[in-house]
Amino acid sequence: MATEASVAPREPQDLDPASAARLSSWLRNYRTLSGVPDELFDVMRRPRPDWLRFLAGFAEYNHDEARNRFALATRHIRDTGVSYRIYGEENERSWPLNPLPLILGHREWAQIAEGVEQRANLIEMILQDVYGAGRLVDSGALPAAALSGSPDFIRALRGVRPPGGRQMQIYAADLGRGPDGRWWVLDDRTQAPSGGGYALENRLVLSRAYPALYNAMNVQRLAPFFDGMRQGLAASASRSDPRICLLTPGPFSETYFEQAHLARYLGFLLVEGADLVARDGKVYVRTIAGLKRADVILRRVDADFLDPLELNGASRLGTPGILEAIRAGGVAMVNMPGTGVMESKALLGFLPKLCRQVLGEGLKLPNIATWWCGQAAEADRVHHNLDSLVIGPAFNGVGDGSPPKARLFADLSAAERDDLRARLRDRPGDYVGQEVVRLSTMPVLRDNHLKAAPFVLRVYAAWTADGFKIMPGGFCRTSDRTDARAISMGDEACTADVWVIDDQPVERVTLLAAKDEVAVRRKLGHLPSRAADNLYWLGRYVERAEATLRLARSLCTSLMASESATHTSGETLAGLQKLLIDWGALDETALGRGSLEAACDTLRDQKAYGSVIYLVRAARRTAASMRERLSADFWALLLNLETELAETDRTPHSEAEALQQIESALQILAALSGLAQENMIRVAGWRFLDMGRRIERGINACRMARTFATETSTTDDLDLLLDLVDSQITYRSRYLVGLALVPVRDMVVLDSFNTRSLAFQVEALKDHLDALPALLDDGMLEEPDRILLPLATEVETSDAAHLDDPKILEFERTLMRLSGAIADRYFLQGASAVPTIKLASMG
Repeated sequence: MATEASVAPREPQDLDPASAARLSSWLRNYRTLSGVPDELFDVMRRPRPDWLRFLAGFAEYNHDEARNRFALATRHIRDTGVSYRIYGEENERSWPLNPLPLILGHREWAQIAEGVEQRANLIEMILQDVYGAGRLVDSGALPAAALSGSPDFIRALRGVRPPGGRQMQIYAADLGRGPDGRWWVLDDRTQAPSGGGYALENRLVLSRAYPALYNAMNVQRLAPFFDGMRQGLAASASRSDPRICLLTPGPFSETYFEQAHLARYLGFLLVEGADLVARDGKVYVRTIAGLKRADVILRRVDADFLDPLELNGASRLGTPGILEAIRAGGVAMVNMPGTGVMESKALLGFLPKLCRQVLGEGLKLPNIATWWCGQAAEADRVHHNLDSLVIGPAFNGVGDGSPPKARLFADLSAAERDDLRARLRDRPGDYVGQEVVRLSTMPVLRDNHLKAAPFVLRVYAAWTADGFKIMPGGFCRTSDRTDARAISMGDEACTADVWVIDDQPVERVTLLAAKDEVAVRRKLGHLPSRAADNLYWLGRYVERAEATLRLARSLCTSLMASESATHTSGETLAGLQKLLIDWGALDETALGRGSLEAACDTLRDQKAYGSVIYLVRAARRTAASMRERLSADFWALLLNLETELAETDRTPHSEAEALQQIESALQILAALSGLAQENMIRVAGWRFLDMGRRIERGINACRMARTFATETSTTDDLDLLLDLVDSQITYRSRYLVGLALVPVRDMVVLDSFNTRSLAFQVEALKDHLDALPALLDDGMLEEPDRILLPLATEVETSDAAHLDDPKILEFERTLMRLSGAIADRYFLQGASAVPTIKLASMG
């Protein structure tokens, strides 16, 4: 087996016989699509040098080693939850990645980068004119209907100077390689280009799988591009040290993982529309400390959904009044609303002429030939060549009567053709005709054989102080279909990393700044209210799952002999089942059933709102909405726990088997708790996560005490209660006289040294509230403190001998009131999210 250190690009003649045979077999059996150029070969049908160097190094891995290396690397995809969502689907899909990268030489890449930079500059100048002087329309170079017909044209922003001076700071172009070997632009992405975060993930996986190959091939790094992008966004703000937000549609967005990953990688604040409020010409983030100014917003929400007051009134993704703040110059929006108009297919046919008129030169990267049917001559041409053209909507979201995507006219049925001809006559301006472009293919590895796959490459440009900076590489999609037409890239597409090969060693660059450029700070930015809400409930769900697991464990051990206790009392078992019924983990009909059946339902009943699987899934959904704030280890453990519980073939067949599964789940939850306690920085986010756990644990302690520590409780009841609060060893080391009601109550409710007692949770909650910011500087107590302080005093001064069920119930209800007060104070969401009191600070 080849070691990683020995695997580096080399000439084929230098390979050992087995590796040389693998390489020869790959090249010999490789089949390309007829008449379509392939990235692997040059015009003379010889393997390109960079591809040959890579494949020679890759061939030194035998089949099993290559498969294992990639499998181990792609575990990162599963463990960190790298995923995407198809529109309309409820569940996320795991990210699909090919084992082989797309390899581009530095000379070819230089031409691509030059063409993308030119195109970005051209589109920026067109946008400046469209929303400014309007000379292109006045001169007839650009028909007004080609702009106004697009729902992405926002008339309300005409004449508005963008904060930072630019309409478009982030641009992407979808490229394909045509039959002549030249690169063509298939689509422009000007609204909110996606995929950059996935490009980062692809690079991480492949560099882990083949580290020696990656370093020896002189692959250009991605970090300088993102560093330039971040600096360019900061420069568009009106003040130094700006607060930059990434505006996401939310967890159900198709690319939510990527948005969270970019926010974490770049240090941006991930916000949803409900996290923002527009006031007095500025935009603020709702945080636990009040409203804090948002200086720059990198949006991933389409423009039509940004402002329900002025745009789409049905939108729940935007912020009312945000367009007025943009007009007032109070926030820099990247990209500006309205830039999406340049994604319209109707404009593609005008770009070659506009490039010569605006820049004084021809397009370095040509478009697909496109004819907009809103012009008579172009419409006639489309009608006369229908059988050889792709017909598609001229504008994004043109309406219910338009085809949902581009279709080759020749592929339509007779009825569909007649219908399309009628629509072209009635509303020709809604359609374009485009030539059919055949895509080049690249090698992908399937079943240990190289196969040809059509691909599309998305290349990114970001504005910096030195002009547009191009990401060296990009986001590559490969199709599983053998049809290499550009229109055939669909939902079945896979992805590939993109390696731009330099001709000299690449300097290692990271996002680290110079030591004198950054002011030292020891607290993170202000925590958004939504994030605080999610962290709080994540803590509650995890703690509730743990408590339920402890109850299920006691069900399993109820019939097992033990030197310490047996819990065989019928009343004790009934109390245990009744508590699970009250918690929603069991159905009422479960009372009196066998312990194994009850334990299985408690673990795996997906319909019961209190079952362990239900609670773990609730925790995972809550965690998914704030992935940027959780470590990869935390997320991986949570996913592993859900996976174990969801495996139907692991339904236990005995109490011992159920007990083993319960203890395994408890160990994962203990690891989650340890990560939260030892790895999270002690700022507001950790405090809300811990507050959720403390309130849930305090409520559970009260409920367990009221069930198993009553005046009529037996020794079995008391023994079970000590098990549930993990205090058996401590109790027996303190009291040699055996189990008694008063000391057990004291340990479970009033003992501030016991980490599972109510008293300990109350003390921890006091510390958290003391550390959290206040809305006002008047020195008055806020509502959560008014509730907690009397409770803390009463718990501290109570005597276990006089503690009874009504008093414990009062403690429990006070904790529940405290939970509501914390939500009202810190989780400012919805229509009533803006406090009616005057805030201490709105900086």
